[in-house]
Amino acid sequence: MADLSHSNPTGRFTGLADVYARCRPTYPAAAIDLIVSRCGLGPQSLLIDVGCGTGISSRLFAERGVPVIGLEPNADMRRTAEAQPLPPGAPPPTYSEGRAEATGLAGGIADGVLCAQAFHWFDADAALREFHRILKPSGWVLLLWNERDESDLFTAAYGAVVRSTPEAAAVEGPRARAGEPLLTHELFQDAARLDFANEQALDEDGLLGRSFSASYAPREPAAVEAFATALRDVFGRHQQEGRVVVRYVTSLYLARVRHAECL
Repeated sequence: MADLSHSNPTGRFTGLADVYARCRPTYPAAAIDLIVSRCGLGPQSLLIDVGCGTGISSRLFAERGVPVIGLEPNADMRRTAEAQPLPPGAPPPTYSEGRAEATGLAGGIADGVLCAQAFHWFDADAALREFHRILKPSGWVLLLWNERDESDLFTAAYGAVVRSTPEAAAVEGPRARAGEPLLTHELFQDAARLDFANEQALDEDGLLGRSFSASYAPREPAAVEAFATALRDVFGRHQQEGRVVVRYVTSLYLARVRHAECL
């Protein structure tokens, strides 16, 4: 499996924070509620959201009363996360600079470590060892991804456009299997993968924004224009009342810290 941790995972998102915050999909309530229940998260817990980006996942847990520290090495993303509103009464996440392989946090403080649409950018073994260090003995690692569900006709057509970009396969291939190291890692036990249905309804501008929020979307003017034209075409062929629906499978990988006597 290709290692994307050497592909400038921090710098490649510079300049994308605003469109990322507006156009990226959220995560299904069923997945978030399962995490909260399975891991016993509540107002006295601490969740570390590593690679939190613009705070999409951080806010979902804060809205459920869970205190969150969001770690994000990209300053643009971090500033955008800090500016996002929360419902009254939700504990606002604290956002800090940090990397998965070296969080800078004290050991044994976290009830859970979350990576939402981020773990594929990390050195898997180094990150999992760092997560183990900052977790409590009963703590959990939680890895989330939204991947296109191309059993849906529109989503398949949209995916074909995305894959026409030169770098898409280099990112999407490794991303699809990036959670697998957690399932067999020596420091964790009771590992599982669970899948959830998810979807995102978008108008034409939203579909373009969703597409250009990807770090592997084209940036050269001629390629940008060709990509946008192809996206508008697929939107026009599939839209109903000015909207399309992108279908996703949201994959959750989770495992808890292995008991010391089992190591």
